[in-house]
Amino acid sequence: MSDDLKAQDAVRELLKYIGENPEREGLLETPKRFVKAFKELNVGYGEDPRKHLNKTFVLDDHELEMAQYDQMILSKDLPFSSLCEHHLLPFEGVAHIAYIPNKEGRVVGLSKLARTLEGYARRLQVQERLTQQIASSIQEVLKPAGVAVMIEAHHTCQCLRGIKKEGKMVTSAVYGLFRSDPKTRTEFFQCLR
Repeated sequence: MSDDLKAQDAVRELLKYIGENPEREGLLETPKRFVKAFKELNVGYGEDPRKHLNKTFVLDDHELEMAQYDQMILSKDLPFSSLCEHHLLPFEGVAHIAYIPNKEGRVVGLSKLARTLEGYARRLQVQERLTQQIASSIQEVLKPAGVAVMIEAHHTCQCLRGIKKEGKMVTSAVYGLFRSDPKTRTEFFQCLR
């Protein structure tokens, strides 16, 4: 029996567990659809999100002088969704990712930051780990002068069950100049207003 069929059988058992009839018309295709959706929501296991950061470019000396790419590069309000590893319920929000290129002036396309976020978000997660994984990957691969990541998210595991309260969770991770220089850190957080 294939893994997909085993997973579909498990979904049928869950439906029975809550008192449903998996053979009724409205639920006949639900196990198949659920398994397909669950695989899609967790596609991040099939890749190393750091690979997106390996495609960089360096501005030539004249461009570097003119553009001064020793300044913060920020991609903000990047939407994402993930599944909480504790309850398998979604959490959604936005990520703000910034870095300051190193002295070589190596920069990465902004879509690569979003792809890195997506690669880690599309796994069973906790927000704290997600924030750290993004920041440490950028630090490891790009070796920038500084990295800052902030994530703001709503967690359905808090809103729909347990305490049943709306709210937003905010996490951040900072490296390099964003950690050691209060002005740089303040600039990052002011840009998020």
